[in-house]
Amino acid sequence: MSSEQIPATPETAGPRPRRLTYAAALAALEGLALVAGGVWMLVEGLAGDPDDRQSAVTGGITLIVLALLPLLAARGLLGRRSWSRGPAVITQIMALPVAYNLLQADSVAIPAGIALAVVAVAALILLINPATTQALGIRGPGRAEDGKR
Repeated sequence: MSSEQIPATPETAGPRPRRLTYAAALAALEGLALVAGGVWMLVEGLAGDPDDRQSAVTGGITLIVLALLPLLAARGLLGRRSWSRGPAVITQIMALPVAYNLLQADSVAIPAGIALAVVAVAALILLINPATTQALGIRGPGRAEDGKR
């Protein structure tokens, strides 16, 4: 079947809204930050002189693995996959307590907490926006596929 014969679906009809692109970019940014932090912890754990080498290596690997969630969500959002909103929202909800803890620190972590909180709240607003929901083909509860109740 050629691409001309495939009927348009809500996921593929029309251009991708900018809100969806921005939400994907923020999720990707968070994922890349987790990868960078994980690589830094891993390198410090292996090449540096950490207090506990095993904890540093484990923490670095954990951050790299956790980065998969927002990176996969970002890829799905760009591809307009409806499943991708869930992992993206979960990532933002998980980022809020981390931002709060960074804000409670008496160190240079406070600006990082502010940045993380701003990114998480902005991404949540973009992800729950009706234009984003419609572009992903997500219907509300109790709605049939043809829009009738």
